[in-house]
Amino acid sequence: MLRNTPFHLVDASPWPLAGGLSCFILVTGLLAMMHEHVFDYLFIGLVSLGLVMFLWWRDVARESTYLGFHHKEVQRGILLGMMWFITSEVFFFFGFFWTFYDYALSNEENPPVGIEAMDPLSVPLLNTVVLLSSGITVTWSHYNILTGLSGKMGLFFTMFLGFFFVCLQGFEYYECSFNISDSSYGSIFFMATGFHGFHVIVGSLFLLVSFCRMVLGHFNSSHHVGYECSIWYWHFVDVVWVYLYFGVYGWGSLY
Repeated sequence: MLRNTPFHLVDASPWPLAGGLSCFILVTGLLAMMHEHVFDYLFIGLVSLGLVMFLWWRDVARESTYLGFHHKEVQRGILLGMMWFITSEVFFFFGFFWTFYDYALSNEENPPVGIEAMDPLSVPLLNTVVLLSSGITVTWSHYNILTGLSGKMGLFFTMFLGFFFVCLQGFEYYECSFNISDSSYGSIFFMATGFHGFHVIVGSLFLLVSFCRMVLGHFNSSHHVGYECSIWYWHFVDVVWVYLYFGVYGWGSLY
């Protein structure tokens, strides 16, 4: 009777618990690195979390591609879950924007005296072009999948542009004249842009998994829900960056 349902009843899995323990080790290692300059726990946390993610994605791919559990009803549920997840992420970044504008509108000087805002027409503009271009290439890849063609080239370019964006963001931080401890402006700036950069890395991992599955022939025009979720997430990352560019970089340059 329990199996008489259109939905996939997931079997017991060790990966949620293992993932939680890996995240705990990772956060502990991050604190040890910042306060004690010890990198051992951070390395162990990264390796263990990467291994858990690989094994978890392997099981999901097996359930969807080889065991046939991800039929239409399950796919609709996965897409709905992804939609609500992205909605929660919208409110997550909404908190950063609210904090930034509350600070900016309640202070006469924004950025405060002594802090030189980033020039929006330099690296941030290039980052905007790079990220928006990645949105075009991933859409091209998705269109090819829907029409029965290969989407590997478009997806490869998307991953390359995502990696290039992260490198440019790191260079921007290196050249920045202020840091996260320089007033509330510095804290908000690095928290908002830093978490966005983290989301770009996560989105790139999603796309990398999709690329590997695409190479293995797991996707076709009617069965690529994992890739579609990755695309939704990537477009969300694009939109957040546009708001960051005009709302944070652009606003700061007006003063």
